[in-house]
Amino acid sequence: MEKKVTRAESAGFCFGVRRAVEMTEEAAKQGRVCTLGELIHNKVVTDDLTARGVAILDRPEDASPEETVVIRSHGVGKSVYETLESRGVPYLDATCPFVEKIHKIVSEVSPETVILIAGKREHPEVEGILGHAAGQAFVIRTVEELENNNSLLEVITKKQAVLVSQTTFSRSEWEKINFSAKKVCTNLKVFDTICKATIKRQEEARELSRQADAMVVIGGHHSSNTAELYEICRKNVPTIWVERAEELRCQAPLLQKAHHIGITAGASTPACIIKEVQNSMSEFENNMSEEMNFGELLEQYSKSIHNGEKVTAVVTDIKPTEIAVDAGTKHACYVPLDQLTSDPTKKPEDVVKIGDELELMVVRVNDVEGTAMLSKTRLDAAAGFEKVMNAGDTGEVLTGIVTEVIKGGVLVLTNGVKVFVPASQTGVPRDGDLNTLLRQEVSFKILETNRQRRRAVGSISVVAREARRELAKKFWEEVEVGKVYTGRVKSLTNFGAFVDLGGVDGRISLTDLTWLRVKHPSEVVSIGDTVEVTVKDIDRENNRISLIYKKTEDNPWEKIKTLYQVGDVVTVKIMSITTFGAFAQIIPGIDGLIHISQIAKERVEKVSDKLTVGQEVEAKITELDYERKRASLSIKALLQDEEASEEAPAED
Repeated sequence: MEKKVTRAESAGFCFGVRRAVEMTEEAAKQGRVCTLGELIHNKVVTDDLTARGVAILDRPEDASPEETVVIRSHGVGKSVYETLESRGVPYLDATCPFVEKIHKIVSEVSPETVILIAGKREHPEVEGILGHAAGQAFVIRTVEELENNNSLLEVITKKQAVLVSQTTFSRSEWEKINFSAKKVCTNLKVFDTICKATIKRQEEARELSRQADAMVVIGGHHSSNTAELYEICRKNVPTIWVERAEELRCQAPLLQKAHHIGITAGASTPACIIKEVQNSMSEFENNMSEEMNFGELLEQYSKSIHNGEKVTAVVTDIKPTEIAVDAGTKHACYVPLDQLTSDPTKKPEDVVKIGDELELMVVRVNDVEGTAMLSKTRLDAAAGFEKVMNAGDTGEVLTGIVTEVIKGGVLVLTNGVKVFVPASQTGVPRDGDLNTLLRQEVSFKILETNRQRRRAVGSISVVAREARRELAKKFWEEVEVGKVYTGRVKSLTNFGAFVDLGGVDGRISLTDLTWLRVKHPSEVVSIGDTVEVTVKDIDRENNRISLIYKKTEDNPWEKIKTLYQVGDVVTVKIMSITTFGAFAQIIPGIDGLIHISQIAKERVEKVSDKLTVGQEVEAKITELDYERKRASLSIKALLQDEEASEEAPAED
């Protein structure tokens, strides 16, 4: 007789679970993500999320503001939201809408109303419901727990009460509790909150188990709704409960005897796992004519690939956004560009060529379409994760690219792993802009690691300080007066500028900065400028270096030698006025004194009566003292020369 394998229509992911998984996968692409407890009760899915860098936290207090917390579909109590918000931790709320409805019901009742919850006290969904209860709440798992709890019965006979249920609770047990509670409490308000998808799944499992010779229930061994499906089915027919297809091997004798095998699955079971089992059943059926036993068939099928598995594949085709690879399976395997390289500037042909052999990780298998998505970056990240963790012990210097500026610091991508570097460890000043580091390659050390949460904290400034110490050591070994260096202006003061020479800071005094008269160094240089300086003096005892920025060839006293001499008449600009005269600029950097006695032919009582700052006048150079750097000018002498010229007799 031909084998028949029937799959329940509603088997697998429910809406709430699918929504939570998709939200988490999308968030993991954007940055660091963790979940409060396992996202769903399925090891295959949680292992896949772990491979994507999603950590699992036990308490909200363990969350960091640098990572996004996903609240799973089971929901949480109010206190969890309050803890996350008080600590400034961002979160995504993936609570199932049907669970949120229960939260709303129990939070809006009056404090005097008793709340009855049909469900398992230890289940995370029930714990979340209790965390929203406005009044006194009791959890009831069986009708016996209700009927044998005298203190509870006494309470609900005197008060108003509401009855809700865990969304995945047994339909038959719910009806018993509902019937019994109504007999005891006359003021009972009932809310049937069992998820409709759960009801449908249970009804399908019950009907299918009545028709089949054996049932296979697929789901996590800690899944409450899968356990309920198992209990429903085994009352009608021999039933096995598996999490993966491989577990069917030891159950082969039972399945070999069955002519009609039914398959159902819990709400947290991904479609790829259901398909694995279904294909195993189908292969069993199709190969019966060859008298192959079930163990052999399963062995044959187990050569397929599964999420999280490491495979060796050969590049067979290169496309603009992905590559095709042959992994030696029946699936059409491909690697999207973002799973081939983490460098957004690279094209597939920049990374691989046809015929290359790659080590890859299986990310997603779609047996319905016969495709499998593989990833090189995921596998690299696993190896990179170990490298980063080990670097925390060895002190190895790592390099990476700053990919993102987040609250409190930056993320550096190294070996496929994102490392958080706090702002205080970036080397950027407190009031500086962290965005200046974006897309820059940096060297850093690991300060702190946490394997369980898959996180690492690094420091760029530690490496920079160590490198600076090495440069400083070399600098002091080689420095000498007169040596020329190229440096960067680091800071400015009223008295000069400090220049980073590479490991050592040198100071340029205001007088050594320029030959001109300036009030502040910002008139000559700016922070960040690259300058060429000469060592003027070395104080090894105090580790101080004096520098000169002004150049000899720019010395105005050298320039004026080629331009003017004593006796020349020049146009000068009055720069300042004193009681004894005025200083006028001959050329930039050289001001000559016009003594009060040299301003006019007549006696001048007050300089400002004759001259004003900014005024341009003609004067005669009467002195150029190159040693003392002094120049004298005379307007009076020029006037006398003009007068003498006018009085001189004309030549025949």
